[in-house]
Amino acid sequence: MEPVIVEFPLRGEWIAPNTPGYKIPSHGTDLLAQTYAYDFMQIDWRYPKSFRCFKKTYISALLFGVPLNQCLGWSQPIYAPFSGEVIEAEDGVKERDPVHAVRDLSVVLKNSLFFKPPRNNFEIKSLLGNYIILKSESCYAFFAHARTGSIRVKSGDSVCMGQQLAEVGHTGNSTAPHLHFHLMDSPVLATAKGIPCCFREYELFQDGVWSKISNGIPGRYNRIRLINT
Repeated sequence: MEPVIVEFPLRGEWIAPNTPGYKIPSHGTDLLAQTYAYDFMQIDWRYPKSFRCFKKTYISALLFGVPLNQCLGWSQPIYAPFSGEVIEAEDGVKERDPVHAVRDLSVVLKNSLFFKPPRNNFEIKSLLGNYIILKSESCYAFFAHARTGSIRVKSGDSVCMGQQLAEVGHTGNSTAPHLHFHLMDSPVLATAKGIPCCFREYELFQDGVWSKISNGIPGRYNRIRLINT
């Protein structure tokens, strides 16, 4: 299946710890249409392979956690990758502040152990966090883990490509502030199938130089960016 080409939904510098450019299924499962899903986060680039989203020491982060407002990427805007209609927009899931590795991993494990196939997306809102589903002519885009209170759209809204939808947060199955993004063939996660996608344009930092990439799929350790336009 040829990837659907969409606009990159973030601005600034990002990395994709989970990406179909590294493995498929990217999250280790086809469940909930995640086959070709991306996770995007901002990190301290001194430690790219540890995906460290803070500038504290690991010992301090492990003992005391990291306040959300000290986490890289938190509250960054999320933009519509195409024009379309909002099918669902759910807010109200509280963020866990501070980010704490042990507690957040325990939440993810608990949600995984007690997961039951849902009849609708709302039944697994505690796993998804605050989320948006956006429909185009050919697919549906899913955005998860948005910051509490940041969602700017509602069901039935028409949005334009590049319009701000929400902000990156730390809700649901999240171990650090990030955007989970994927395309799928229907709006019901339990029965939808993932659709591959690539991004129309972004820049890649390699060998000390930023170069333009067209219709690309970021690799796991790629340093990528899109400047505000």
